[in-house]
Amino acid sequence: MRAYVTGGHGFVGTWLAAHLSDSGDEVFAPRMAEVDVTDATAVAESMSSISPDAVYHLAGLAHVGGSWDAPDRYFRVNALGTLSVLEAARRCATPPRVLVVSSAEVYGAVRAEQLPVDEDAPMLPRSPYASSKAAAELVAVQAYLGRGLPVIRARPFNHVGPGQDPGFVVPAVARRIVEASRDGRTTLPVGNLTARRDLTDVRDVVRAYRLLVELGSPGQVYNVCSGADVSIEEILRRLLDLAGARLRPEPDPDLVRPVDVPVLLGDPGRLRAATGWAPEIPLDATLQAVLEDETRSGSGVASFSGATPRPGRH
Repeated sequence: MRAYVTGGHGFVGTWLAAHLSDSGDEVFAPRMAEVDVTDATAVAESMSSISPDAVYHLAGLAHVGGSWDAPDRYFRVNALGTLSVLEAARRCATPPRVLVVSSAEVYGAVRAEQLPVDEDAPMLPRSPYASSKAAAELVAVQAYLGRGLPVIRARPFNHVGPGQDPGFVVPAVARRIVEASRDGRTTLPVGNLTARRDLTDVRDVVRAYRLLVELGSPGQVYNVCSGADVSIEEILRRLLDLAGARLRPEPDPDLVRPVDVPVLLGDPGRLRAATGWAPEIPLDATLQAVLEDETRSGSGVASFSGATPRPGRH
């Protein structure tokens, strides 16, 4: 299978490209400097030269907190960038199957009685990032209904693993633990510890993406999640235990988002029914790998044991 991957040099894209190659696919992943998804002409020329069988659209801005400072940029890249990719795919001689990667953030704050949330829940975005992803989904729906393009949407919940930017909560906490241990500090700055998230290892997530391109139904949307939630406080405790660190959490107002979704917990039933997918990597193994990655990235402390090598950080 010839696979065209936008965002193929980012955190998830690096893992996806590796997984596709390991599965026997021919992978084309242009860098943003070569093909900017907001440049419709460049995207169309690049994609037509490849004539892919499948397009994985991962390119975009992904930091929820950062979206509050640049909502127009997030909308331009995430929503209009998706339009460019879908139009390019439609114009291919043989239109490919397209996976548009959205986000569980589109659900917003889901009431306790609605958890775990399934794909029939309404989109009620609460951040500029979530709004841009909801808009991207509607563009994808229009491409399927109005143009007949075989588009599949994925709504990943929180995913984590080696190589993730430290602007995200798990690598951020891991990095602060590593640095505090190196510097001999006794406290650890933390944000909101009560939020609960449905976490999946990025290596399990990219398996789900390939399975959806193979087996998913065009026009459909699928949650990609574990079906279990964990609090940020519990993640912190596990990271401290794995690192053997004795640090006292200290609230830091600068680490609290303007608006935070209390609980994100998904129902992966539709994905499992369509593909047979299930997560395989335990949370502690993922957290151990993240600690190892943050240690290797230049902290200067002794390496934690048991992590898995991974593609380079982007």
